[in-house]
Amino acid sequence: MHIPDGYLSPQTSGVLLAAMTPIWIRASQKVKRTLQARNVPLMALGAAFTFTIMMFNVPIPGGTTAHAVGGTLVAIALGPWAATIAVTIALVVQAIFFGDGGILAIGANCFNMAFVLPFVGYYVYKTIASRINPNPRYKWLAAGIGSYVGINAAALVAAIEFGIQPALFHTAQGVPLYSPYPLSVTIPAMTIPHLLVAGVVEAIVTAGVVAYLQRSGEPLFNQGRKQVDTARSVDTAAQS
Repeated sequence: MHIPDGYLSPQTSGVLLAAMTPIWIRASQKVKRTLQARNVPLMALGAAFTFTIMMFNVPIPGGTTAHAVGGTLVAIALGPWAATIAVTIALVVQAIFFGDGGILAIGANCFNMAFVLPFVGYYVYKTIASRINPNPRYKWLAAGIGSYVGINAAALVAAIEFGIQPALFHTAQGVPLYSPYPLSVTIPAMTIPHLLVAGVVEAIVTAGVVAYLQRSGEPLFNQGRKQVDTARSVDTAAQS
């Protein structure tokens, strides 16, 4: 899913970088206010986990790759804002030191995998988990579904970013300047591999970790909810 340089126009990359800037600022503020000091190493561990799992890339048609991310798992454990920071760190390190994803496309990759993925995945998880509250042992299932939806939402957004390039940026003769594939190609090329492969891996990993933590009695998977609830309490108090 990492977007390399040259597939998005500088304008598109600039817009997405600008969109991520207030998100990073807000995430930093949220994490600073709500993340307990003893959980900071867990955020570093989450960044390392996402970095490792994203290194297993499978090339797919359309000039990009499919892979698991782990962003929803970090969001469940520490909250979606902390997941934004953790996944961003992993993506920046990959782009600068390993050439996995473009430097100019850092904003786009972070928007897709450090914002869309963990937030969609977390709130799908939270919605399902709240409905099965009488049976909390099934939260692993909610986590798996949330992570599956989250990574596929990110893949769809990336497909749209690719697909709009030839329509917006081309020569006078109609030759695309950047990604040459229209939406009719990019959407199935991105979504099908994630629906069938990467999403399944993401769901299995996330559900497996949450199930293990539940069986072992670890409260880690509740930290995300506690962090969000704390953040809301802080915001409410600040507004009063």
